[in-house]
Amino acid sequence: MAINQTILKEFILIGFSAYPHVQTFLFVFFSCLYMLTLIGNLAIMGLTWVDRSLHTPMYLFLSALSFSETCYTLTIIPKMLVDLLDKARRISVTGCGLQMCFFLGLGGTNCIILTLMGYDRFLAICNPLRYPLLMTNVVCGQLVAGAWAGGFLISLIETALIFRVSFCIPNLIRHFFCHMRAVVRLSCLDSDFTEFIVTLMSVLGLLGTFLLILLTYVFILSSVLKIPSAEGKQKAFSTCASHLTVVIIHFGFASIVYLKPEASGGDDTLIAVPYTVITPFLSPIIFSLRNRDMKTAFRKIMKKTVVLEK
Repeated sequence: MAINQTILKEFILIGFSAYPHVQTFLFVFFSCLYMLTLIGNLAIMGLTWVDRSLHTPMYLFLSALSFSETCYTLTIIPKMLVDLLDKARRISVTGCGLQMCFFLGLGGTNCIILTLMGYDRFLAICNPLRYPLLMTNVVCGQLVAGAWAGGFLISLIETALIFRVSFCIPNLIRHFFCHMRAVVRLSCLDSDFTEFIVTLMSVLGLLGTFLLILLTYVFILSSVLKIPSAEGKQKAFSTCASHLTVVIIHFGFASIVYLKPEASGGDDTLIAVPYTVITPFLSPIIFSLRNRDMKTAFRKIMKKTVVLEK
């Protein structure tokens, strides 16, 4: 046991090696999704930065979410793409710890920012007169900073709990990244308690933020129903539609990963794909295509570009 603890300096990510005949297809497919995800998030951040009409809390939160999701995908997808072409699929123990820390931290940050976006819509619809005083750009920046701090505080605690002990051979992680459940099972000591604690922390964080969003929408719905005109109701709902759609997709896929019982079976590698690849791809598309201000800002930038070229 002591020899195993001393020798083990790296893990091997099994990933998609169970599907050797489709790895080339998966590489092309995931590469295309990743490029489109980057383009979508960078477009949102760029438009928000360039167009002064988008310098409002709602779009600053959206830009912060796009930045967080860009970092989130950077921690997982490039390594996954390399491993689809590389038979070794090695990652050092230190690299694994860093990947896990950033993955959990950015995932938690995304959840908190989505909650803050719900709170922003709650203030705008339920307290429209006081909204400019309650939600300024400075307050927005402070809340985003708090989201990063909260996400990474939980992440550091979970990562420290998992990596406080040594790991034993076999050093095979049955995943395409350093997922906490897959790594904690390689501990030389009894890992059941540690796995329970880190899973409980993730589930509480996931359910806590989701319930807060749900609570804000209960208040939003009650306020919207009091609006006398149908046009007013539709306008109020339209400002929430994109956010609500992303929330359902984000927390729906995340719950499949973290709330799945151990005895339920299924390939954890395939189950994690929607949460790590599909959700970040869909998020910028939903926010940009369903948002009139974003499309208007894009048209303005394109017109200016055409004029400059002439």
